[in-house]
Amino acid sequence: MRPARHPFSAKLALLAGVAIVLGASSTSVMAAPIKPVEDGLAADQLYLEADLVVRDDRNKITTATGGVEARYNGRTLRAEEVVYDEGRGVMTARGKAEIINPDGSVEYAEEIVLDEDLKAGVASGFSARMPQNIKMAAASVVRRSEMVNELNRAIYTPCEICAADGSPKTPTWSIRADKVVQDREHQLVYYRNAVVQMFGVPVLFMPVFWHPDPQAVRKSGFLPPKLSASNRRGLSYEQPWLQVLSPSSDLTISPQVNAKVNPFLNARLRKRFYSGEVDVRAGFTQDEDFDGKGNRFGDNTTRSYILARGQFALNDLWHWGFTAERTSDDLLFDKYEVGDVYESRGPLVADDRRLISQVYATRQDQRSYFSAAAFTIQGLRPGDVDRTFPNVGPLVEARWEPEMSVLGGRIRLTGSAVALFREQSPLFAAPQRKPGLDSQRVTGAVDWRSTFTAANGIRVSPFVNIRADAYGLRDLNGVKGSSMTTSRGLAVAGADITYPLFRRYADATAILEPILQIATSPEARQIKVGKTSTGADILLNEDAIAFEFDETNLFRANKFPGYDLYEGGSRVNVGGRASVFWDDGRRAAILVGRSFRNEVDTDFTVQSGLRNKASAWIVAVDAQPVKGLTFFTRARLDESDLDIQRAEAGANITSKRGQGYLRYLRARADVNGNELENLDLGGEIYLTKNWGLTAYGNRDMVQEAWVIRDLGVVYRDDCTRIDVIYRREDVILGRLGPTESIAVRLTLATLGGPMYAN
Repeated sequence: MRPARHPFSAKLALLAGVAIVLGASSTSVMAAPIKPVEDGLAADQLYLEADLVVRDDRNKITTATGGVEARYNGRTLRAEEVVYDEGRGVMTARGKAEIINPDGSVEYAEEIVLDEDLKAGVASGFSARMPQNIKMAAASVVRRSEMVNELNRAIYTPCEICAADGSPKTPTWSIRADKVVQDREHQLVYYRNAVVQMFGVPVLFMPVFWHPDPQAVRKSGFLPPKLSASNRRGLSYEQPWLQVLSPSSDLTISPQVNAKVNPFLNARLRKRFYSGEVDVRAGFTQDEDFDGKGNRFGDNTTRSYILARGQFALNDLWHWGFTAERTSDDLLFDKYEVGDVYESRGPLVADDRRLISQVYATRQDQRSYFSAAAFTIQGLRPGDVDRTFPNVGPLVEARWEPEMSVLGGRIRLTGSAVALFREQSPLFAAPQRKPGLDSQRVTGAVDWRSTFTAANGIRVSPFVNIRADAYGLRDLNGVKGSSMTTSRGLAVAGADITYPLFRRYADATAILEPILQIATSPEARQIKVGKTSTGADILLNEDAIAFEFDETNLFRANKFPGYDLYEGGSRVNVGGRASVFWDDGRRAAILVGRSFRNEVDTDFTVQSGLRNKASAWIVAVDAQPVKGLTFFTRARLDESDLDIQRAEAGANITSKRGQGYLRYLRARADVNGNELENLDLGGEIYLTKNWGLTAYGNRDMVQEAWVIRDLGVVYRDDCTRIDVIYRREDVILGRLGPTESIAVRLTLATLGGPMYAN
C-alpha cells in the first residue's frame, strides 16, 4: 500500500466530506465550522492511500482501489473503490463505504454516487451513528439539494441496537417510515407513514409526523404529554407545544383536556435580553367550582393564575427584578395539578402555600450592599385572610464596611427602613373587621468586631453593637386614627471565646472545641402596640413571628431575628462542638449547648425555650458513617426534665441501586395548642438494571393519617423513561376532600424530553 497524490485530489477531497450531508447529517446549519483534527495535514489538503491508482486519460476516469482511505479536514473516507468520471461529472464510492466525522459520528453505505458539484447524489444500504447515540438506517438515501435529504424505508432510534455480547437487540423504541425527509434549513425531520414501535411492537401509526432535528439548538414542536386519571378531573390529557419565537424567546402552550371538568390552558413565555430575562407562567379556564369527586357547584366564572419573574442587570453592580404571583382560586393549583408553584423566584421568599409579588433593586460590591424592595402576599392556606397580611414598601437594607480598622477590628455600618400597611387587624375576630396596624421603622447601627489568638490557641473575638430605632405607628390596637411615634437606643457588648483542640489518630483527625459567648445589654425597651383582652401588653413583632431557638442562633448576641424584638440583660451562651474526620471521607460532628441569663425574659414565649434563666438544651448531630449515607438530627430539650420540645431528624442514602431520604419533625403545642409531628420520606430503588419502584409519603402523625402517598413503577434505559404513579391525597383542602389519581409519564430521548433537551 502506498500513499499517492494526484490531480484528482481536489475532487476526492470534496468526496471525503460528502457523506456527512447524506441522510441524517451530524452537523446542522447552525453548527460551528469544522476544525481539522491534528493529522499533520494543512487546511484543505488531502491525504490518499490505496493499493492501486489508475488514470484513464482517454476517458478521463480515475480509479483508486484496494483499501482506499482519504483524509481531508478531519474527515476520513474508507471504501474498496473510489471512481471519478470527469467526463460525466460523477463520483462513486463502492464497497463498504464509511465516513468518520470529526465529532465521532460514522456513516456507512454500500455505494455512494454524487454529481460533480456535490449538490445531488444517491446512497444505497445507508446507515449512520450520530451524536446523542442516534442511529438511522435506510434502504437508500437521495440528496435533493444541499439542504434536503430523503431516506427511503428508514428507521430512527436513539436506543441501543446491540447487546453487551454484540448480538442484535430490539431497540426500546424506534420510528419506522416509508420516507424520512431531513430539512436542514428548517432543522426538522419529517416522516411519511410513520410507525412508532415500543420493544419492537407497533403502538402508533401516523400518516404524517415530524420532530426537530436532534442537532437543532432549539426547535418548535410537541413536548412529552402528561396523561392521568383522578377522582377530581377524571381522565386528563395535557399536550405541551413549544413555539420558538426567536433565538432568545419561546412560548409553551399546554392545554389540559379533562373528562369531568372544562379544559384548562397553561402557558409559559420565556425571553432573554442582553441584560436579563423574563419568565412568565399563566393558566386560564372558564368553569364552575368542583369538589374532590368532580361535582360542580357555584358560579361559572373565569379562573386563572400567574407566576412570573424577571431579573436584569443595570451594570456590574446594580440589579433589579420582580415577581408576580397571584391566583383567582386558593385551590386552583391543587385542582389542576399545577407543579413548581411555591419555588423561589426572587430574593424575598414566602411560606409554603403563600404567593409573593415583589419588585426589588440591589447593589453590591466587595465592601457594601444595598437593597430596596416592596411586596405583597396572597395566602392560600385554609383560614388565610389576605386583608390581614401587610403590604410592605419600601423595605430598605444597607451595609458598608470601610477599609479602616479600629482597635484592630473591623467596623460595619448598617441601615434599615420599612413601611407596612394593613387593611384589617389579625388580632381580632373576623366580624369585628378592626383596622390593621400600620408601622414605619428606620434603623441605623454600628458594629465592631475583632479577633485575637493567644499562643496557646485560645481565640477571643470581642464585639460591640450600637443601634438606634425610630418608629411611626398608626391604628394602634385596632383603633382607627390612634397613632404614636417613638424611638429607642439599643446596645450589646461581649466576646466569643473558643479553644479548638486537635488530635491526629492513625486514619482520622479529631477536633474538640469549647465555645463561650458573653453578652450584656441594657434592658431592652420593646414597642407596645396594644393590650390583649386580659390586659397583657401586645408587643410589635412583624419580623420574628417564626422564631425557633436552635443551633443556628445559639451563639447570636441577639437571638431575635429582625428588628422589632430585642434581647436585653446579661447572658452567657455556652456549648461544645466535637468533630471527627476520617481520611476515607467519613465524618461525624455533635454540638451541645444552652444559654443562661441573669433574669427571666418574658418577651420570649414559653414555647421558645428561652424564657427562663436557664434555656432549653440545644443538640445537633450530623454524620456520614459510610459512603452514600448521611444523617442529621437537631433537638431542643426541656431545661428541667430533658423532654423533647422540638426535634428534627433526617437521612439521605444513595447507591448504585437507587436513592432515598427521610425527614421527621416533632414540636410541642404552640400558643394556639397546635401540635406538630410529621414524617416525610421518598426515593427510588431499581430491582433490575431497568425496572424500579418509586415511593413518596407524607404522614401527619398527630392526625394519624397520610397526607399524600405515591407509589410508582419506573422503567428506564439509555433512551426511555416510563413512570406509572399512583397517588392518594387524604388531606382535606376546602371542598376538595380526599382523592386518588394515576399518572403516566413518558420521556423519549431526542423527542422533547429532558434526557437530551437542548
